[in-house]
Amino acid sequence: MTAPAPRDEAAACLAALEAALAGGDPPALARVSPAVLDDALRALAKRHGAASLPLLERLADAAPDKAHRRAVRRALYRLEQAGLRPPRAAAAAPARPVVTRAAEHPVRAWLSGIDGSGSRAAWILFEGGLGGGLRLCSLILNDEAGIMDAAGGPIARKRLEAELRGVEVDGRRACALVADTLALHERLGTVPPPEFARWRRLFAAASAAAPQLQGDLRPKLGEAQPQPSRTDTKMKLPADMPSPDAETESLLARSAEILDLPELMGWFIDPGRVQHEALALLQVRESRLVVSDQIKAEREASIVDGVVEAQLPDGARRRWAARLREMAEIFRMTGRLEPAAMAEQTAAALADVGRPATSVPFARALAARGIEMASEVALGRTRLADVSRAPARRARS
Repeated sequence: MTAPAPRDEAAACLAALEAALAGGDPPALARVSPAVLDDALRALAKRHGAASLPLLERLADAAPDKAHRRAVRRALYRLEQAGLRPPRAAAAAPARPVVTRAAEHPVRAWLSGIDGSGSRAAWILFEGGLGGGLRLCSLILNDEAGIMDAAGGPIARKRLEAELRGVEVDGRRACALVADTLALHERLGTVPPPEFARWRRLFAAASAAAPQLQGDLRPKLGEAQPQPSRTDTKMKLPADMPSPDAETESLLARSAEILDLPELMGWFIDPGRVQHEALALLQVRESRLVVSDQIKAEREASIVDGVVEAQLPDGARRRWAARLREMAEIFRMTGRLEPAAMAEQTAAALADVGRPATSVPFARALAARGIEMASEVALGRTRLADVSRAPARRARS
């Protein structure tokens, strides 16, 4: 059986169109080729003129694909050129201004890890404003001093990935972090740098749009959430199930290891605060007195214990615990689950004021590294300004 000739197909299609024009159902356009449909529509329009307009407009809306839709629109165009169809009103759509202004809101955000001074970078991308473009706000946030630096401006989408190196987070979470930092300024009686002024209204608007997120997304800056006493968390376990306390203590025993991670290499007690202890340690190591290695080790351990007790009071312990929790989240988001668990357990130990800080290996390693840095300063091998952990605003040229 041979396929029908194109002329027969066009005639059959025209008959179906005639029936639809008389009140029947529109033909299934997918069953004919666009070329056959074009011939049939040309004949229909020539025969019925303006009377075919309603059917043609229905077919344009119901066309199965672009090629069939184009054939119908050509038929409509031919009627329009013949004066049988009024031209479409160009002003039918509501008039819009050439440049619009939409409310600016955070759409994406990124955070870096926290350095040894308690500072981290935050990048918040805002969309909207005049013309609806993108603006990237770059901040340095410190958990002791507040906003240390602010910069940014308009940015193209293609530059984002090349410019940023942090871990992407919810934009609302980053705004909540900035709100906490501004609250810290209020408590300290200080103000952010002048460069932040042009961004303040955007963060105020973001906070007003979602006030409930301030307490839900993260702990307050520089504070760890109160931890239940270890005696409150004990529970009866089956004999064959390992004790959570055993697992916790195992992680704590290795807690000094996380300071060897690249992100935490700069974590140590500020050398400027332990210069006296660094000199004492150098004297022990360089003493000409004949004493056993055990006595020297005990003396060094005593110096480290003294630094831990003096430099990690309750407030400092809470601050370091909060830093560890933030880094645990970074580790988890980058797929490093063991460091994340170790950081969380160490944070819990530091926040537990019933546990001596000297019993936490992380705290001892933090102090020992600070003493070593101060020793390098005392020996003239490095400058104190180069290893200081005190928050400092970046100098501008």
